[in-house]
Amino acid sequence: MFDKKKDNTSSEEKIVSDVFRPAKGSAKVIIGNGVSLTGEIKKADEVQIDGEADVTMKTDNLTIGNTGKCKGNIETHNADIWGSFDGDLKASGTLTIQEAGVVTGSIEYQKMQIKLGGDISGDIKKSDKIQPIKTEKKESDDNKVSLQGSIKND
Repeated sequence: MFDKKKDNTSSEEKIVSDVFRPAKGSAKVIIGNGVSLTGEIKKADEVQIDGEADVTMKTDNLTIGNTGKCKGNIETHNADIWGSFDGDLKASGTLTIQEAGVVTGSIEYQKMQIKLGGDISGDIKKSDKIQPIKTEKKESDDNKVSLQGSIKND
């Protein structure tokens, strides 16, 4: 009556296929140890750098691993630095510098956490809360003219 269709794939096959299949809606870039990359990364949700990278990118989450060396111009929401970074970094969320992490250059952040042993140097700026790009502005009281005021002026 309530027969389920039999699935003939083994549990090992299911696990292997799930490991290599990215989650729906995610765009992840991994630069492996020993790999060197120069260029621009666009539309990546998550970037992990374990090799060397000289990049310009905007991403939601950046992780620079222990063996990672990154330089360039990066805008991200969260950055987790285990290796080294040199350049312009803007973190609109949290910048975390781990024990062996080294960050140099022009750094702007909203929140920051530095673990014991982590190092940061350069032009460092704490930014205010991020404002919406465009907000509706209400007319100021100076620009408002009442009906009575306009009658008096005539």
